[in-house]
Amino acid sequence: MTKVLTDARSIRIKGRSFLALVLSPELPLDWWLGRLDDLASRSAGFFLGRPVVLDVADLEIDRKQLKSLLEELGQRNVRVMGIEGGRPSLFEPGMPPAMKGGRPAPDFEVPEANPAESPKAAKGKAAAPVITEEVQPVRATASIIVREPVRSGQSVIFPEGDVTVVGSVASGAEIVAGGSVHIYGTLRGRALAGSVGNASARIFCRRLEAELLAIDGVYKTAEDMAPNLRGQSVQLWLEGDSIMAERLN
Repeated sequence: MTKVLTDARSIRIKGRSFLALVLSPELPLDWWLGRLDDLASRSAGFFLGRPVVLDVADLEIDRKQLKSLLEELGQRNVRVMGIEGGRPSLFEPGMPPAMKGGRPAPDFEVPEANPAESPKAAKGKAAAPVITEEVQPVRATASIIVREPVRSGQSVIFPEGDVTVVGSVASGAEIVAGGSVHIYGTLRGRALAGSVGNASARIFCRRLEAELLAIDGVYKTAEDMAPNLRGQSVQLWLEGDSIMAERLN
């Protein structure tokens, strides 16, 4: 006797949009990987746990070179979730899937010890949403307030507007805002303002001890900050491709 099951459960699938980093390698790859190592050493944990898309649209490489590049990134704990701009002949089973349709966003510049040495080595932008059913957009508020300290390993990501932290941001923590970042305690971790294309965004903090700062994709690491700003109440803003800073009274 055959029993027919008629009450099979449906699978609920939703669309989501996540913020991802996009890395755009440049030739020669050994040189580019060296610059990536430099960024990782100057901002520990920068790639840890982050979704990454590899943009190879302007890169003249073959499948063997792409496989080697993916292996090199994997050894650096850079986990590639997808590959953008690749020719069909570059792909083979086991590689991250091809991706397209990501929304443009500002470049994430690699901090340079000597700005004349090299061009940009990385990009960041919002990842394309993987949509399997129509999702109605929900209008977000223009800002959020975090009333607790942001502890090491925690991330606050709000691409829709400003982020205000009433407490401090610990070393190893990060704030990512589409608008400005306001921190009423000590900033020891990372603060990224204007993350989806807002050059007018600013960073304000009561006490500056940051590991890394960024506004509209332009970066400044702890080693690049003026010593007289450490421990001070500071505001930072962008002029051209330079982050400017001044102490607050």
